[in-house]
Amino acid sequence: MKKEWKEEFRVSGEDLLARVKALIHEGNATKIIIKNESGHSVIEIPLTIGAASAILAPALTAVGAIAALLTKCTIVVIREEEKPEP
Repeated sequence: MKKEWKEEFRVSGEDLLARVKALIHEGNATKIIIKNESGHSVIEIPLTIGAASAILAPALTAVGAIAALLTKCTIVVIREEEKPEP
């Protein structure tokens, strides 16, 4: 059984791309959502296990463009972990 949980990070626009790349590299995120200062979703990036960088390249390009427009934003990371069976 898998348990889903969320983590939120507030970052500046200039740190956005580096933070998203680091979260993708960690490998245990299933989705990354970037929200603007008012809390509205700007982009949602679904991640799959073993996603090739060629598949993620357009999403990272979009994140870079968004970073240029936002001064502050929130990254919501949805993660899954195996829940041990009793």
